[in-house]
Amino acid sequence: MKKSVLWVLSLLAASALGGCASSSDDSTVGYYWQSFRGHMGIMGAAKPVQDWIDDPSLKPALRDRLALAQRARQFAIDALALPDNASYRRYAQLGRTAAVWNVVGAPPYSLKLHTWCFPVTGCIGYRGYFAEADAKAESERLARSGQEVSVYPVPAYSTLGYSNWLGGDPLLNTFIGWPEGDFVRLLFHELAHQVVYAEGDTAFNESYATAVERLGVEKWLSEHSSTKAKAEFAISEKRRAEFRTLTRDARAALAQVYDNGNPDTAEGSARLEAEKQRAMQSFHEAYARQRERWITEDKVKPDQLTNLDRWVREANNAAFGAQGAYDDLVPAFIALFEQQGQDWRKFHAAVKTLAEQPKKERQTALNALMQSPQPQTAASAEPTGR
Repeated sequence: MKKSVLWVLSLLAASALGGCASSSDDSTVGYYWQSFRGHMGIMGAAKPVQDWIDDPSLKPALRDRLALAQRARQFAIDALALPDNASYRRYAQLGRTAAVWNVVGAPPYSLKLHTWCFPVTGCIGYRGYFAEADAKAESERLARSGQEVSVYPVPAYSTLGYSNWLGGDPLLNTFIGWPEGDFVRLLFHELAHQVVYAEGDTAFNESYATAVERLGVEKWLSEHSSTKAKAEFAISEKRRAEFRTLTRDARAALAQVYDNGNPDTAEGSARLEAEKQRAMQSFHEAYARQRERWITEDKVKPDQLTNLDRWVREANNAAFGAQGAYDDLVPAFIALFEQQGQDWRKFHAAVKTLAEQPKKERQTALNALMQSPQPQTAASAEPTGR
């Protein structure tokens, strides 16, 4: 493929997946221009990992983590059949805490995400920005249309492999210091997007990548990690699993309220709103009880719960809907992995076959897989709020 075509595809993929910082009037030209600048800023800040490692002034902790990243990168190729390409061979210091900020929206009485449509990626349930201020401006615009909105930081994004000719998606300071298990699983997640991507199906794409990261990190920890790293991951996974159960139950309760409600009359609308608030109140109370158990029984320090506290405090339909995109279909992909004899190449090929089907047929196949018995694995829970 000619480089000129790859250039355009790289830009378009970054626009949708990485998010574009928009101009103040949100014009199409401004949107893509700011996207270009943001993405190329990240690419320009990156340099080969070995150059960083060879720098005598580099802090030892970062040098060790970059070396770990390259071991995990090779493991992804050898053990998980993930792409052997330029991605994650370079590292960039961005001088900020997130690569991009995503905006999501949902109606007042639905968990179905608002979508934005792009070339290459199709219609997706989030829109990203390289500047947090631009993300907040977009969320305010969306809120004025009657949507519930949520803005959340994203540590990394994938350009689906279209940027490999430019040096590949780089490692970033936004996640390089994460605990080992969380760090390697993010690598596996983003690389999975380069293997299979179904246009316009956020839940399919994110659930597949999440399944890859869960299964992959389990294998990595069992074969390559220290006892300390395994213990740290087990502790954090337990907490994430418990939080994930709370939010899944809340999503189910809200979905039932919305499915049975009737907002078309004043009386029906008032009843629907009251039932929604009761479901939200139940979620907050359940979290408060779980939070107390974490502190008293698991000896978790309150400052370790800051991000979860904020998520719960700001939780709404948009936040729950975005979480569901990463979570709801994961059991289907894990069942498919088992169905393929835990053979990674066969698994990826089977997922590609699903991605090529019409969306309705794909969903039917995934629903059937959801009924399969689920294996119990150490990586059965996903961290929330990624």
